[in-house]
Amino acid sequence: MMKKFLIRWAVNGLGLWLAGELIDGISFNGDWRVIAVAALIFSIVNAFVRPILIILSLPAIIVTLGLFTLIVNSLMLYLVELLYPAFSIATFGAAILAVVIIWVVNFAANTLIKE
Repeated sequence: MMKKFLIRWAVNGLGLWLAGELIDGISFNGDWRVIAVAALIFSIVNAFVRPILIILSLPAIIVTLGLFTLIVNSLMLYLVELLYPAFSIATFGAAILAVVIIWVVNFAANTLIKE
């Protein structure tokens, strides 16, 4: 279980770094430690807070055929920004684009790393 969490942490870190490099609205001052801490917080938030929000927003997710999960994931990224001010997001659009990039990185990693 710990190995799986560490892999998820590393993949989220890679996704956050890539999002920060590709999107102007994501700032981490080029420091890998900021990305490591932000990825750790993001992984913990996704493990504990996200499932609760998914259940609470299930009607909206069903009505939008799953697209509302982008909003939920963007809110998780904003929660990281609130908990860790060294990692900043300028706009909600930047958060949505960052979530898409993180999703692509996670998808690629899950495809390459099969259990």
